[in-house]
Amino acid sequence: MTGKGQGFGFGLGKMKELAEAFKKAQQVQEGAKRLQDELEQMEIQGESGGGLVKVVVSGNQEPRRVEISPDALNEGAEVLGDLVTAAMKEAYNKSTATMRERMEELTSGLELPGLQ
Repeated sequence: MTGKGQGFGFGLGKMKELAEAFKKAQQVQEGAKRLQDELEQMEIQGESGGGLVKVVVSGNQEPRRVEISPDALNEGAEVLGDLVTAAMKEAYNKSTATMRERMEELTSGLELPGLQ
């Protein structure tokens, strides 16, 4: 009978751990939803040509706008295309880095398999 009691106690301990893990996961899920909203509102800028071209994206890489200086138009279509591409890459890289940092902050201290 004592063996069963100890086993039951061990089971309750595991249930408590599991409940705590679910609680943490729920907090992360709520945090992720808030983070998604924050990322939607962010404006992250990439530029090239010393500011001749600027590209603005949201925190989750949604394009917002492209600003092209009148001086950039004098560079010709091929150079202008390269400047836009370079500015887009910079904005995208900044955006993904921001998203990664925020997700790491959100999940730090969480010990669930597959999230470490």
